[in-house]
Amino acid sequence: MTITDENAREIIESGKPVVIDCWATWCGPCKAMSPMIDQLAQEYEGRVIIGKYNVEEEGDLATEYRIMTLPTILFFKDGKKADIRLTGSQTRETLVAKIDELLAL
Repeated sequence: MTITDENAREIIESGKPVVIDCWATWCGPCKAMSPMIDQLAQEYEGRVIIGKYNVEEEGDLATEYRIMTLPTILFFKDGKKADIRLTGSQTRETLVAKIDELLAL
């Protein structure tokens, strides 16, 4: 799912758990993680909204949540930012653990 400044608020406030991968086309680790993010989005479909936010094309969300490092992965639950945030390249195991932690909140 593509997350934009236009749809981000609606997605976050949907009440479902949300994971947002903030990325850019020039970011090597972002490109490397992209297939894994897509795979996790399929695996968690119906339980967690997992989407990608391109910081080159969008800016409001990046500014609001002070995205300074890419990739940065933000987690939301019940319309609010969770205390989970990942920066830099991540393993599948770490992402699965954090998504499961989000679901358990």
